[in-house]
Amino acid sequence: MDTVERSAKTKDLAIAEALSILGVAEAGVNIVVLDEGSKGGLFGIGAKPARVRVSLKPDPEGIIKNFLREVILSMGLSVNLEVNRKDKRVYVNLVGDNMGILIGKRGQTLDSLQYLTNLVLNGYGFSEVSVVLDTGNYRKRRKDTLESLARNIARKVRTKGYSVKLEPMSRFERHIIHTTLQNDKSVRTYSEGNEPHRYVVVGTQKS
Repeated sequence: MDTVERSAKTKDLAIAEALSILGVAEAGVNIVVLDEGSKGGLFGIGAKPARVRVSLKPDPEGIIKNFLREVILSMGLSVNLEVNRKDKRVYVNLVGDNMGILIGKRGQTLDSLQYLTNLVLNGYGFSEVSVVLDTGNYRKRRKDTLESLARNIARKVRTKGYSVKLEPMSRFERHIIHTTLQNDKSVRTYSEGNEPHRYVVVGTQKS
């Protein structure tokens, strides 16, 4: 039960009854006063009870689970969601078969699903909370691959003396390249192009 409507002699009494039924404090609900009620005339004749609608506030984890289950089910996949919240970031690990479909080429499907999930959260007013999707430790494996790529390209640039353009990457992946080489004083990195074809260039400090 997520929503309760209650009537009582006063608005406050109606709200208290609804909170008791839902088993939550007032901070965890949205309250709509449907009727303020009235005291009536002499001896309370004609009194009208107050009526309220009290609904549980959506929580980020619940919103994320519902959205992802609906989307993934529409893809014909069966996936378990492992959700772990740390401060203002919610980590979701997708567990199931055929996870390659959810990852997509270079993680594009996973990134798109993560982007859409964050949009849904923003729509519910949780702009301060962000979602990170992963499956099979893909994010860590991809990060290791990109860090290795960045160092190898940097060596090539130092040896050959010319700039190297990498393949188009997501903003998250470009950030890994920039961060990996940010302390390498022999090369510099910058991004060029427009999304979704934006890419990183690794060049010498003089280029």
